[in-house]
Parts: sequence; C-alpha cells; structure tokens
Amino acid sequence: MILPVQRWHEGGRARWQRAEELGFHAAYTYDHLSWRAEFRDGPWFGALPVLTAAATATTRIRLGTMVTSPNFRHPVTLAKELMTLDDVSGGRITLGIGAGGNGFDATALGQRPWTPRERADRFAEFVPLLDRLLQEPAVTYEGTHYSAHEVRGVPGCVQRPRLPFAVAATGPRGMLLAGRYGQAWVTTGDPRIAATGTPEEALQAVRDQIERLGTACEQTGRDVAELEKIMLVGFVPGSPTASVDAFVDFAGKYAEAGMTEIVLHWPIAETQFAADEAVFERIATEGLAQLA
Repeated sequence: MILPVQRWHEGGRARWQRAEELGFHAAYTYDHLSWRAEFRDGPWFGALPVLTAAATATTRIRLGTMVTSPNFRHPVTLAKELMTLDDVSGGRITLGIGAGGNGFDATALGQRPWTPRERADRFAEFVPLLDRLLQEPAVTYEGTHYSAHEVRGVPGCVQRPRLPFAVAATGPRGMLLAGRYGQAWVTTGDPRIAATGTPEEALQAVRDQIERLGTACEQTGRDVAELEKIMLVGFVPGSPTASVDAFVDFAGKYAEAGMTEIVLHWPIAETQFAADEAVFERIATEGLAQLA
C-alpha cells in the first residue's frame, strides 16, 4: 500500500518502481480526496492519475485501488477512467471497491452524510452498473441513485471480460456483492476489536468473515475458492512489520485461515504506519521466500 503523499518527481516514481524491484505481486493506493487526521492537511494526490503514472513507470507489478467508493465517484466516469487505466497498464489493474464511510470524502461534494443503509443501497446499485459499463459496448440504465444514458464502453478493458473487482465487505449485503461480482474479497479485520482485541481474537474474526463469505458465495452460486482473499494489514492487533519473523508468523497464520494476499503499508515516519524501511524491504525479499 503506497499512500499518494509524495510528488511524483520527488520520490513518488521511485517508490512504485522500488516496489516492483523488490518483487511485490501488487501495489495499491488509497482512493480518497484526503485521509485521516495525520494526513488531512498534508500532500495527497489523486489515486487514478497516480496509478496511471505508476503504470508507465513499471512493467510487471499489478496496480490498483484499495479501495474506491461511491462517496465521490460515479459509475459512468469511473468506468471510462478504469478502462483507460487498464489500457495504459497493459491489463495490470485491479479495482478495489467498497461502500465507503464517514469523513471528508463523504461530504466533500457538498452532500449530507449518508446513513449506513443508504451507503449500502448505493453500493448495491453502483457495483452492478459498473460491471455492465466495463463489459457492454453501450449501456442505458435508470436507477434510484445512478443512471447512464447510451454510454459507450468501446473498446473495453484489456483484461476480459473486464478488469477484476476486489470487493471490500464484512456485512451480508456487501458479501453478496463480492460473491456475485468479485474476483477477490477484501477485509481489514473486525473494526470492533481493532483497538482492544488480541491477535488471536482478530484472527478468529477473519476466520468467521471467511465463513460468512462462503455462505454468500453459495447463495450466488459460486465456489468461495474462486475468490482471492485480501487482508489489508494495519488495522488489527499485532505488528507484522516489526521483523521478518513477525511477518512470517502473521502471514502464515492468516494464510492458514484462508487469506491469499497480504497488503502491507509502505512505512511512513511519524504516522500510524511508521516502521523500519530496511525491515520492510527484507520482508519483501526474505519473508516472502520463507512463506513460499
């Protein structure tokens, strides 16, 4: 996870290229207008332009958002931008997508904050429409929250039938969307125990989430094994970036639980993501080799 906080020519480009050099499978960035108190008044660049630049500066590593939400996105314009980004990258884009939450993104366009139910309702309409826009050459749709009128999606994504969706969800409606439209599922663990739970409780919470995901997949006629399962680290008890051994222990336990991808934040000093960058790089080169 590379936060979009560096000017491109003052370290931004080098960081994405370094991620590829270290052998990471994928590199993501947050799709927000700004994020959290410690980053609210500092540099923060747009996710899709940053990913476009990263696509031209790299050749192998997968790239994506983690995650995009309806808070300030519309399916029609987002689909066109994603199709373009997939083309520029040569088919290396994954769309992490979620329902969004409260905060600056939720009110930056002047709208009132949505209730949790309205966010879920919008998400349930947003994902299917985006799915159509990225696959069909022409789409017309009239919904409660979104519409599209004779929107053209030519030539479509490089990845067929479209670029993959990684759906962030913990509730039943979101998990049904993951089961129906996702090629991957994303979790940050259980937020209710993020501050007070133990590492063992956090791991069990993720096991329980995977079980519920399996139920949702059954309801949509899919095998849960078809979905990649992505764990975004940094919001559960424990310090997997403290050392290579700590990472290997953490990742091994979550792999046994069913997770297939672990996403670590690139260290940023004097923030909640502070860590030894040398250790972080060793995790990429040594820790992953131990797990393999």
